[in-house]
Amino acid sequence: MAKETKEEKTAEKSFTISPFRNEDAEGIVDLFHTVYGEHYPIRLFYDSQAIVQANEEGRYYSIVARTMDDRVIGVEHLYRSAPGPYIYEAGVGLVDGGYRNLGVNMKLLGYLYDTFIPERKNIEEVFGEAVCNHLFMQKTVEKYRHVETAIEVSLMPAAAYDKEKSATGRVATLGVFRCYQPKPHRIYLPAPYEREIRTLYGRLDDTRDIAVSAAKVPGDRRSRAELSIFDFAQVARIAVPEVGADFGEFFSGIEKEAISRKALVIQVWVDLTQPWVGEAVKELRMMGYFFGGALPRWFDGDGFLMQKLLCPPYFESIQLFSNFSKELLEVVKKDWKRTGA
Repeated sequence: MAKETKEEKTAEKSFTISPFRNEDAEGIVDLFHTVYGEHYPIRLFYDSQAIVQANEEGRYYSIVARTMDDRVIGVEHLYRSAPGPYIYEAGVGLVDGGYRNLGVNMKLLGYLYDTFIPERKNIEEVFGEAVCNHLFMQKTVEKYRHVETAIEVSLMPAAAYDKEKSATGRVATLGVFRCYQPKPHRIYLPAPYEREIRTLYGRLDDTRDIAVSAAKVPGDRRSRAELSIFDFAQVARIAVPEVGADFGEFFSGIEKEAISRKALVIQVWVDLTQPWVGEAVKELRMMGYFFGGALPRWFDGDGFLMQKLLCPPYFESIQLFSNFSKELLEVVKKDWKRTGA
């Protein structure tokens, strides 16, 4: 058998990047099986027809890396996961093991951030959740002009990484944001975290009119929230767009439901555009919730993350790249200790 030439080897590793085509769906499913086995928590990616439908409806935008013979060897996604209409999450990215260290992921991200998103006026803010069981994705934060604003402790179960054996406990994520279309607006900072949040906002390239939350909740206002449970991850996320005078009792009921549904991690998003948001944060602190970070454009206006754990924090396993993210982790750890957890 003739020895393979250098040119032939290079051709085997050649690839192109472009938006999703319907015929990519089966290849994306195969890629998830290859990298994650059966354990990826978003089940959509094991159903080719669901992937096609999600792209047709605009719930997901898939950016695909293909070989010259159209085999899918990498993918990155953009999708709606926050309450706000103009903010999208970039994530669910993976590359076939045989094509790593060839720049596939960097080219996917470059196309996504510098070509695909700027062409879409419906996308004003983009965020990502960089896993903290390795540093690879965190090293791209500065390159693609993201700012670190939050740390989600123990977010992902270790089982999600069984295939690659890259986690020994639950995995934290680092929340990073990039503004594409500025929207200056007023936000109100909860007094216990004023200094920490001002530090975060001092690093953004999108301006805010910042005040401290000192108002009392109007007596006729009622709380409103939406609970989402992610069964595989055992995570509950509670979006609170409206804080009312009934917040303490109202939220206790939602928390009980989350715990009854086996949630080990409870995240709460509160809206910083409400002058009385400090009242909600005060209640949450008394209930054992601790600092998570700022969420620019989360409700269209900005949000604030607080979190509660019914499992270990696995702080010792968190790997962080930038000095600022390490400082942010110290803020999180200090406030977690305050809860007496």
